[in-house]
Amino acid sequence: MNKLIITGRLTRDAQVRYLPSGLALLSFSVANHTGYGENEKTHFFNCSLVGKKAEGKLCDFMKKGKEVIVEGEVSLNTYQKNDGSIGTSLNVFANNVELIGGNPQVESESESESESSYGQPSQNNQPQKSEYIPSVKDNNTSYDAPYDDDIPF
Repeated sequence: MNKLIITGRLTRDAQVRYLPSGLALLSFSVANHTGYGENEKTHFFNCSLVGKKAEGKLCDFMKKGKEVIVEGEVSLNTYQKNDGSIGTSLNVFANNVELIGGNPQVESESESESESSYGQPSQNNQPQKSEYIPSVKDNNTSYDAPYDDDIPF
């Protein structure tokens, strides 16, 4: 058994298909960047998730550009390209998929949806919460205040 954990961005929207046996198959592709400068490389992984995890709402959130962590088993497949040369692809049979970070494109769309039809930001009359942060000059600050409860030891 081998185990691979990769972090990257989805290169396309995830798709759910159903196998003849009735199991759900969620397929997606992840781009992983390594190195920097002249040594920067991008690796592409074709991923699939089978079973109950693939049936849920996960597909609705797995859109192109979303950052994910994929954990699973990796395999290397070879195939013949249209020009006759041999190509290889990395396939990951995922055990676990986690959504992390945000997609700047999706976030900017949600911000524009919060504006009214006239381009005015929606009015939110709730007061902003602010926390009191004591300064060094504040002589009345009791540094033991949060630890003032009765501790039995």
